[in-house]
Amino acid sequence: MAARLKEKFTKEITNVLMEQFNYKSSMEIPKLEKIVINMGLGDAKDNSKLLEVAVSELGIIAGQKPITTKAKKSVANFKVREGMTVGAKVTLRNERMYQFADRLFNIALPRVRDFRGLNSNSFDGRGNYSVGIKEQLIFPEIEYDKVDKVRGMDIIFVTTAKSDEEARALLKLLGMPFAK
Repeated sequence: MAARLKEKFTKEITNVLMEQFNYKSSMEIPKLEKIVINMGLGDAKDNSKLLEVAVSELGIIAGQKPITTKAKKSVANFKVREGMTVGAKVTLRNERMYQFADRLFNIALPRVRDFRGLNSNSFDGRGNYSVGIKEQLIFPEIEYDKVDKVRGMDIIFVTTAKSDEEARALLKLLGMPFAK
C-alpha cells in the first residue's frame, strides 16, 4: 500500500513547489531524501538491559531494526570508553519514511503536551531540519505500562533542497506543524 504522504507529494506538492520557486525542470523540485531517528543512551553503558529495551522501542516506532552506535572517543568525565555502545539510530527511506512522517505529523506531535508547533528555525543552512522529542510516549505504538524510563530522540529530515527556504516550504506542504 502506497503512503498517503507520497501520493500527496507526487500529485499536489510538486506542482505547488514548481510554481512557487519557478523551477525549469521537475528534477529541481526538493524531495525528502531520508529521515534519521537517533536515540542517545548514555545510561545504557552501565546496564545492557536498558539498551535492549530502548532498541526495541525505537524499532517499534520506526518499523525497522535500529543499529547501535558506539563511542568514537573515550571521555573520562562521562566514564565512556572508546567502542562502548552509547546510542541507537534508524535511517528511514522511501515508503517507511513517508509513513513515519505521516504518523509523526498527524498522530504523535498533536499528543505532545502544550504543543504549539515546531520551531521553524531548526534548519542547518543546507535544507535539513532537526527536531528533538523529549519522550517516546507520544507514539501510540509504545505501551505506557511497559515503559521503564522516558527517553528522548532526535529526528532529522534530510532533503534535497538547496536552501532552508525551499526545505521549509516542502516540509510545510507535507504537513509539518510549524509554530506561527
